[in-house]
Amino acid sequence: MKVCIQRSKHSSVVVDNKLVNEIPYGLVVLVGFTEGDTIEDIKKMAKKVVNLRIFNDEEGIMNKSILEVGGEILSISQFTLYANTKKGNRPSYIEALNGEEAIKLYEKWNEELNQYTVTKPGIFGADMKVNILNDGPVTIIIESR
Repeated sequence: MKVCIQRSKHSSVVVDNKLVNEIPYGLVVLVGFTEGDTIEDIKKMAKKVVNLRIFNDEEGIMNKSILEVGGEILSISQFTLYANTKKGNRPSYIEALNGEEAIKLYEKWNEELNQYTVTKPGIFGADMKVNILNDGPVTIIIESR
C-alpha cells in the first residue's frame, strides 16, 4: 500500500464535468494498493496519516495533525502510484492490485479514515479531475512495507 499525502487549502474532484466531492481544508490522499495488502495495513496507514504532524502551529512550525486542525480528507484511488519505470519509457502497472480487489480495500480505507475525520472519496476507476490547492507545498509519501 502506498499513499501520497498533500496538505491542501481547498481541493475537489470532478467526474464528467460534475463535482463529486470537495474539501475546504485538509489533506488530499492519493492511495494505491498492491498484492498482499491487508486490513491491518489499512488500519496502520490510516492512523499514521491522521496523526502526521504536518500542519502549522501558532508559531508556524509543522507540529499539528489533521485531527488538531479540524481538516477533512479527500481520498483518491490511484493505481499509478505503483508505476514501474525501470525499463523503457512506458510505465508498467503490473504491481498495482487488480480493480476488483483494490476497490474493496479502497472502500475499507475510506471507512477507516472516516472514523478519525470527515473523509470524502473520489470515484474508483473513473477518469477524475482532481483540483488541489497545495499548501506549502507539503507532500509526503508513505508505504506500508
